[in-house]
Amino acid sequence: MGKPYNTTLVVLAFFAIYAIWGSTYLLNKIAVMELPPFMLAAIRFIVAGILIFLLCKALGIGVTITKKQLLNTIIAGFLFLTFGNGVVVWALKYVDSGFAALEISAQPLVVLLLMRVLEGKKIQTMSVIGVLLGIVGIYLLVSQKQIVTQEGSITGMIMIFLCMISWGYGSLFVAKADLPSNFFVNTGYQMFTGGIMLLMASFLFGEKWSSPMAWSSPVQYSMLLLILFGSIVAFTSFNYLLKVISPEKVATSTYVNPIIALLLGWYFLNEQITLQSIVAAIVLLTGVYFINTKKKLVLFARFSR
Repeated sequence: MGKPYNTTLVVLAFFAIYAIWGSTYLLNKIAVMELPPFMLAAIRFIVAGILIFLLCKALGIGVTITKKQLLNTIIAGFLFLTFGNGVVVWALKYVDSGFAALEISAQPLVVLLLMRVLEGKKIQTMSVIGVLLGIVGIYLLVSQKQIVTQEGSITGMIMIFLCMISWGYGSLFVAKADLPSNFFVNTGYQMFTGGIMLLMASFLFGEKWSSPMAWSSPVQYSMLLLILFGSIVAFTSFNYLLKVISPEKVATSTYVNPIIALLLGWYFLNEQITLQSIVAAIVLLTGVYFINTKKKLVLFARFSR
């Protein structure tokens, strides 16, 4: 995108969206087995948003924004959090945490196609090769019978796919929208407004709420980690990267997240990792390299305007 950036901050931000978000599938899976999905997501984002505003006040950061910026943060909050995350949490009631992450790893393909269709952006040959490798890796992972034969998995797959489109479009929207210049303020408004819309969805669907004191210890710890790291740290990093790095490169987090999710699911939930899964993981990570590399292949044609 040609914008100057701090290399150290970019590296740390990528670590946050790669590793921390990879763990949120496990944390959400643990919590949603006990709590209603929209209630879970609403509490997570509303609390995170309030904490960010309190942090801004402590640091002397102004939170006043224009009406246009408020509208844009509401739109982004819906695309990323209300629909893009809330429905994924709902789908985790029907699919494994690793599977959800694996399906979402197709997001870079969606982002590239949206950039081509909506913006007429040229697609680098290396990025195309990376996406193709990603598709192969995804196929190897989801074609395993023990994954696709689970009850309700088809419904979960369809809803996650819609969330993937919402998140992909949101990435393009945020990259160009008039949003608060401070990334904490931007994240805070998206979290709070997205959480309020999730709260409305929870009441609309008649979910039964419960006190955090009544939750089990694993759910309490999961919620705490989701709020502090999955929401505040990782999402702020995500918004920062979207302003300084091209959206399709930011979307490569959805290639790495499944690997983290698979390992954590195996360790904590005894989810099986097969040889086919290992091969698929290698292919996916290779795809990440091709999408991120700046080298160009002159032997292949490139898409152009």
